[in-house]
Amino acid sequence: MDSALPSRIVCLTEETTETLYRIGEADRIVGISGFTVRPRQARKEKPRVSAFTSAKIDKILALSPDLVLGFSDLQADIARELIKAGASVMVFNHRSIEGILGMMRTLGAMVGAAERAEALVHECMQHLAQARSHAQLPRPRVYFEEWDSPQISAIRWVSELIEAAGGEDIFPELARYPDGKSRIICDPQEVVRRKPDIIIGSWCGKKFRPEKVATRPDWGSIPAVRTGALYEVKSVEILQPGPAALTDGLARLCEIIHHWHGSPGEGASVG
Repeated sequence: MDSALPSRIVCLTEETTETLYRIGEADRIVGISGFTVRPRQARKEKPRVSAFTSAKIDKILALSPDLVLGFSDLQADIARELIKAGASVMVFNHRSIEGILGMMRTLGAMVGAAERAEALVHECMQHLAQARSHAQLPRPRVYFEEWDSPQISAIRWVSELIEAAGGEDIFPELARYPDGKSRIICDPQEVVRRKPDIIIGSWCGKKFRPEKVATRPDWGSIPAVRTGALYEVKSVEILQPGPAALTDGLARLCEIIHHWHGSPGEGASVG
């Protein structure tokens, strides 16, 4: 390892962990988030030192990291404590497909693996290009629900992935907001009025319950509910702004939308 590059990295969220594994730099990681699911071996190999909005600062510092990687303003307090204690911290704050690709490139450059990071970016861009090339008309109207109580609609990169997969996000004006609070659907009847053809739930680690969604007041008139087009995309596949969203998450969206068109999508069967 080049001594001028960070060799003891703590990742406070999953997407940087997955990216470092994907570009062959996992040996640099000395600590991870307890919410890390991808890749599976990370949970077996690396100590867990944080949640999302909280962290074990003493445990992180005990690992003597030369770089701590975080994500978003929600980790600002953790970053501040670590900086006060003398740690070097880099917090990514991306919310779009372009931002995800930029994160991969930046992280690759930081660890001296720019070429491998660019190869990962190229792979993800190929997935996007293939999805767009297979999109069919008409585009189904898609309601993506990130949380159920309160109901929160899709964040920007998810909205963009829905478009890439051949769908149309019914709340594009909310997708531009980076925080969940600003994407709360204050009036659930607005979903009824916008008539989604497909409803997708991804409840941040909680199991999606389509039967509960179907019994919401007046939702029985929604085309998606009438036809049974209610699906789950697991949050680990799409709500982490990293490689998973641009590969497995996108593939799952394509599957669902192709199924709506009556044509088989790539990957596992829709359920």
